[in-house]
Amino acid sequence: MKTAILYILSFLGSLALVFVVMPKYISYLKKAGYNQEVSEYALKEYQEKAKTPIMGGLLFVVAPLLLLLVLRPAALLNPKALFVILSYASFCLIGFLDDFLILLRHNNEGLSPKKKLLAQLVFAGVLYLLFHKYIGSSVYLPFLHTSIDLGILFAPFLILVYAAEANAVNFTDGMDGLCAGVSFISLLPFVLFALKAGESDLVLLLFGILGALLGYLYYNRFPAKIFMGDSGSLALGALFASLGFILHKEVALFFAGFVFVWEMFCVSLQLFCVIVFHRRIFSYTPIHYAFRLKGIPETRIVSSFYVLALLSAAVGLLVGFFG
Repeated sequence: MKTAILYILSFLGSLALVFVVMPKYISYLKKAGYNQEVSEYALKEYQEKAKTPIMGGLLFVVAPLLLLLVLRPAALLNPKALFVILSYASFCLIGFLDDFLILLRHNNEGLSPKKKLLAQLVFAGVLYLLFHKYIGSSVYLPFLHTSIDLGILFAPFLILVYAAEANAVNFTDGMDGLCAGVSFISLLPFVLFALKAGESDLVLLLFGILGALLGYLYYNRFPAKIFMGDSGSLALGALFASLGFILHKEVALFFAGFVFVWEMFCVSLQLFCVIVFHRRIFSYTPIHYAFRLKGIPETRIVSSFYVLALLSAAVGLLVGFFG
């Protein structure tokens, strides 16, 4: 009963903290001129969003971590919880640096893609070195009831998954409420996975993150008053990767976060076709913009992605529980 109350306090506390602080945070960012710098490659209608503040992701990273420290400071002594916390916070740091450089230079060029990717690879590698004995080197294959020990190949596999997840979530962050809503839905199976594994510290953290995401989503829904920036999207990507590895749900992660996988696949396929065949296969990527070019309202696209996220989360849940 006491643990359940802590879960509720974590969720409601993070929700309230973000909900109350966000208006003042938005006001501060506007006064400081910390607004979105829209890429020259963005659709024309999104050029109008150039005055929307960014770095909203900082709040849904900081708030649940603060609540965790207040409600259960001993969670920092739990290696599995600490692995997830450091993954979440360290990739937020990469994103913050990228966002800050964008604001400082007043253009859409923060960290170069190579430097950003290198930072992700290095951070993921360090995390694995620090926590490898809690992660292992095997990948469980659902329904086959067996594991494949990748040995020395596991480290590069983990590092690549971290980078892929971080950038996949980043690609999904392109419409009001899209990334935060899909992330909220995709996280739900992992709360149940952590509960089943008896990882109460992780559950407490995840409830806090869900509450903070919901609070953020209130201000990010159409028309958005703030964007998460790379501070939020990279952090969420690393969060998903860390949960997949520490809970040994790598395959379930693929299904639970299929929206992110789909976004990443479309961008990669588009790039491949442009380089090799000098032509585009999609009218626009990330793929959610292609639907907008067809005249579908942004809110309908976002709600459709929510439905897809719910379906994929359900599949991921089935794979994780019964696989």
